[in-house]
Amino acid sequence: MPSLSLIAARDISIIILAVSSIIVMALLSVLIIQTVRLSRMLRDEILPMLQATQETLGTMRGTATFMGDHMVQPVVKASSYAYGMRSALRTLLSGQPSGGRK
Repeated sequence: MPSLSLIAARDISIIILAVSSIIVMALLSVLIIQTVRLSRMLRDEILPMLQATQETLGTMRGTATFMGDHMVQPVVKASSYAYGMRSALRTLLSGQPSGGRK
């Protein structure tokens, strides 16, 4: 027959294991709740921000295309025509073809 102190140690061990199991289950429940809250936050807050960012990038892409088509290309064309006219006039007036910028 086991002694009284051995029975008391067994009972205390069982109580400690039961309490630690309860604590672990409570912490696991908190972890699950926090995971659910995080997934809701991602769905409700982060996804709309990403969609707004994609819309902004689309707008920026459209603005850059518009600026390239309506501002940059005409300026480049005018500049190239002006340089061509200047080179032609220089060639006609000096009688020698220009070999490049001086």
